[in-house]
Amino acid sequence: MRLAAILLGLALVGLVPAEALSVEKVAIATQAGPRVFHMEVAADDATRAQGLMHRTHLARDAGMLFDFGKPQMVAFWMKDTPLPLDMLFVRSDGTISTIAANAVPNSTAEILSAEPVRAVIEIKGGAAQEMGIVPGDRVTASIFPKSAAR
Repeated sequence: MRLAAILLGLALVGLVPAEALSVEKVAIATQAGPRVFHMEVAADDATRAQGLMHRTHLARDAGMLFDFGKPQMVAFWMKDTPLPLDMLFVRSDGTISTIAANAVPNSTAEILSAEPVRAVIEIKGGAAQEMGIVPGDRVTASIFPKSAAR
């Protein structure tokens, strides 16, 4: 009972999500082999707006997959996000278009997609470089067509 009250209190101040997001295994095929993550999926306006705000820790194999449903130009910012993040902009065929590395914590500067994208993946800042993730690498996730896999 006490734990439930604590979690409810934290949810009310935005430190943990009020409702848990679904988590999906997402793989990125790199030159050095696949990199596997367990990603929370933000697939509606409310969860995309919240994103990883207020998080103070993100595991190396964790992240968030923002699904926009169809290709579009997108803009992100880091307001109320205390962790540096790498943002991977992903085309509807599952290939990475561009990467915004080490986005500055709490910044309100816009980070724009270079072209219409279906999704954005956020991972720990610096992880893309450490893991050899580069534009052109292919993402395997339920939102991308199976025929797009290598």
